[in-house]
Amino acid sequence: MAQETFQFFSLIEKMSAREVYGKKLAEIGKTNDRIVVLTADLMRSNKTGDFMKAHPDRFFNIGIAEQNMMGIAAGLALDGKLPFVSTMATFATMRACEQVRTDICYANLPVRIVATHGGLTTGAGPTHYGQEDLAIMRSLPNMTVIAPGDPNQIGKVVEASIEWEGPMYIRIGRGGEPVVYKEDYTYEIGKSITVREGDHITLIATGSIVFYAVAAAEMLAAEGIRARVIDMHTIKPLDRQAVIKAAKETGAIVTAEDHNIYGGLGSAVAEVLAEEGLACKFRRLGIPDLFAGYGEPEYLYHLYGYDAEGICSAAKALL
Repeated sequence: MAQETFQFFSLIEKMSAREVYGKKLAEIGKTNDRIVVLTADLMRSNKTGDFMKAHPDRFFNIGIAEQNMMGIAAGLALDGKLPFVSTMATFATMRACEQVRTDICYANLPVRIVATHGGLTTGAGPTHYGQEDLAIMRSLPNMTVIAPGDPNQIGKVVEASIEWEGPMYIRIGRGGEPVVYKEDYTYEIGKSITVREGDHITLIATGSIVFYAVAAAEMLAAEGIRARVIDMHTIKPLDRQAVIKAAKETGAIVTAEDHNIYGGLGSAVAEVLAEEGLACKFRRLGIPDLFAGYGEPEYLYHLYGYDAEGICSAAKALL
């Protein structure tokens, strides 16, 4: 990666979505005694230790037994509780997939699975990457799938999830995610956010890649290209109207995500375009069809072409 890209990344404002999540849970736990928290021996990693200290009687460390944890969460939900379950994305969606599907989704229970270390954020190789999780979760009936657009948004997601019916998968990173929103804004599950207006092309991103889409739009603006940027934080249910509007008004869409290009955000957007019969230039960016290598996330994003430079290049090529 170019040296200037490393310098650029080191200068941006970053926070930890995990820390925001832990603090928000502990805070709302004071006024909502339905909330219980379960973790698979990762309270330090996913920051649920804040809830443990504040509400020890409603905190359960199940140990490295993710399948049991999902079953226990289902039982607590059947008893009227609102369980928040936390482990790494790869373990929540693959090791415990059957229990999520059969114990939680089949019964349409209000369990919130907050998966940390999503995408390539661990830098620890294929066994610890959550690069298939969005595809797996969006395929399950009744499941809502969310990837907050920046660290602060996780607090809004947690608050909005309290009254949401059915199971929910909330995907966050390892920590140190770029900040996108500097001012307050209205958040609604299932309603995308237009971060930047534009009429030449639309960049639709999710999770921490929203920041890179905004940075790409700024690079494109320097060349006279007006790019619309949409934060598609909710991948299921997808904001279909935002996709349709973008296709009709800009005629070109690039999706970008820290996930396999198959089954995630890009596939969801492509489904809308195909079902609506819309003629639109389209390109998906994300992890190609391979097991990603080791390295820091920003290095890997550049390697696989979905950092700011990659998004900018893809947009220009599409136009």
